[in-house]
Amino acid sequence: ENIKLNSLFSGINLTNNYIINAVRPLHNAKKNDLSFFDSIKYKTEAENTKAGTCITLDQYSKFLPKNTQKIIVKNVLLELAKVLKKLYPTAADDYPDYSSKKPTKNKYRTVKFGNNVLVGKNVKIGKNTLIGNNSIIEKSVEIGSDCIIGSNVIIKNSIVGDRVVIQDGCKIGQKGFGFIPIKNKNIKFPHIGKVIIYDDVEISCGCTIDRGSVDDTCIGKNTYLDNQVHIAHNVKIGDNCMIAGQVGFAGSSTLGNNVMIGGQAGISGHLKVGNNVQIGGGSGVIKDIPDNSKVMGYPAKDLKRFIKENK
Repeated sequence: ENIKLNSLFSGINLTNNYIINAVRPLHNAKKNDLSFFDSIKYKTEAENTKAGTCITLDQYSKFLPKNTQKIIVKNVLLELAKVLKKLYPTAADDYPDYSSKKPTKNKYRTVKFGNNVLVGKNVKIGKNTLIGNNSIIEKSVEIGSDCIIGSNVIIKNSIVGDRVVIQDGCKIGQKGFGFIPIKNKNIKFPHIGKVIIYDDVEISCGCTIDRGSVDDTCIGKNTYLDNQVHIAHNVKIGDNCMIAGQVGFAGSSTLGNNVMIGGQAGISGHLKVGNNVQIGGGSGVIKDIPDNSKVMGYPAKDLKRFIKENK
């Protein structure tokens, strides 16, 4: 529900007081949206943002446009969490969807359901989609046509394209790992984003894909994930990527198109991996990787250098 801006902040004098439509990241925020800027990594996005108001640190406020109202705080993420709890009071905890019921044939005439399937309110499922036993599709999820959803799958807070395969045991759209450590207490950070899976993606058994925190988590078209891949909140994976088993992605990292990653590699948070990159199995990526690179090792380095150093 929309809310007046000044009701979200106490003790802060606001020049403009208007209705907030949503909280959005810098790159897609608009005039009536609230955004946040807490890392110099996002300087370019800050300079070009259209956000009406932005929570930020004093030293970063100079990078924001003049017509963006600045709310200067000492801890951006903590203040943002307080705002999100007011705007989205149930987002800090991942409550079950008690509206989920056995689907009716009248509503989903061309969908084939296994045994013990539950479907929430306002769920849309396209033609000729198959859903396996004991799976739960929670409220407002959208699934395209000709998809195959395995058994024991849970999907929530997600939009799934056409011809997507999601194998047994996957958990998609749950709240990610978001906490703010304050002294002896961890403050839960509400997650309000979605998971967006584009056409022709295949997700193998036991994968976990977290919903976005403020932005969305996205899997590009024709990308394949092997078993037990974990994708954290806000991660963006490009088109035609191949990711082997047990790879883990920390939050807000971005992969280009045609990326290949070997098993058990780890990608740290807030990184950019370019197009056509190849990452060897067991590697640890802790910095950005430019287009067309081949890397391996921990920390990941140029493949030729790695081979030379490990003869």
